[in-house]
Amino acid sequence: MSPVHEIIRNEIVNRGTISFARFMELALYCPNYGFYEQEPDTIGRAGHYYTSVSTGSLFGELLAMQFAEWLTELPAGSPVQLVEAGAHDGQLATDILNWVKTWQPVLFERIEYWLIEPSARRRTWQRKKLERFGDRVRWIDSLESSRGGFVGIIFSNEFLDSLPVHRFGWDAQNREWFEWGVTVNEDRFVWAKIRKPGCNPALLVGLPAEFLDALPDGYTIETCPAAGQWWTSAAKALAAGKLVAIDYGLPRYELLNPARITGTVRAYRRHQLVADVLAAPGEQDITAHVDFTALQIAGEAAGLTTDGLFTQGQFLTRIAERALRARMASSNWSEAQKRQFKTLVHPEHFGGLFRVFIQSRRP
Repeated sequence: MSPVHEIIRNEIVNRGTISFARFMELALYCPNYGFYEQEPDTIGRAGHYYTSVSTGSLFGELLAMQFAEWLTELPAGSPVQLVEAGAHDGQLATDILNWVKTWQPVLFERIEYWLIEPSARRRTWQRKKLERFGDRVRWIDSLESSRGGFVGIIFSNEFLDSLPVHRFGWDAQNREWFEWGVTVNEDRFVWAKIRKPGCNPALLVGLPAEFLDALPDGYTIETCPAAGQWWTSAAKALAAGKLVAIDYGLPRYELLNPARITGTVRAYRRHQLVADVLAAPGEQDITAHVDFTALQIAGEAAGLTTDGLFTQGQFLTRIAERALRARMASSNWSEAQKRQFKTLVHPEHFGGLFRVFIQSRRP
């Protein structure tokens, strides 16, 4: 039994049933014991899951090519910022900065690379990997603690899908919503229905009233206030440039398909889908699809313009095509690089799994 299991159990015993969002927060982010507080090798072949970063350096290099193009559209001469959230061990930052330093040395001298990182443990991993770049790299606890006014690009890769979500279920017989909470049965965590007046997630996600007639009993949806709040903070912190999210997710109309009965929350351990999301907190990853419509609404409310939502395959393929024409990348890729590219862009691999959402603010 993990330490975070005991922490969650004690909270339930002392306070009663907790929301799934609280369970997910503790399971993933509990200081010292949460899943993302574990050693950095939780990602990749030896870990629990693969990411675009873990396929090799090509993902970061392609992003760097696009970022360089966007940054050169900003006023010349002054510093520009790359601001990354959810950097884990700093490998993506390393790949991006290595490419810019090699291919765009003048631009490299203008770049300030900021990592948004509240965890002291993860900062230690990142500092070790990024020490070669000296004071080019800086850290902040949160966007709220920053000075704001960033001119450049604020971005995240597989960050928003790990923010805590609330889960709601539909009671077809009584035509009412309830929230899925978590309680404890002996030493096992089990689902519990939290019923409270005014529980109506349909209003939060803009679900039409007539849609309810098509919903099966137990139909489950998620809401993620944390993602919308983070996106709003990022939009307000961006004085000029791009705000980018690369993540699992869909536009809202696809997320709310009546056939998606159990929602999108999933747990993974050692590259395997885990049937029981509540089992082994702190020892398995928990994720939920991002509602890109919610991000679009939040960003536009903060004054951003929406550039579009793309599959990762579409986004990276266009970058590669432009880069090869401009001789910003070698046309003689190694076999390893070709395999990386195929994994990153193929519709049945990461190219179809991930979406890239982009908003912007003009100088």
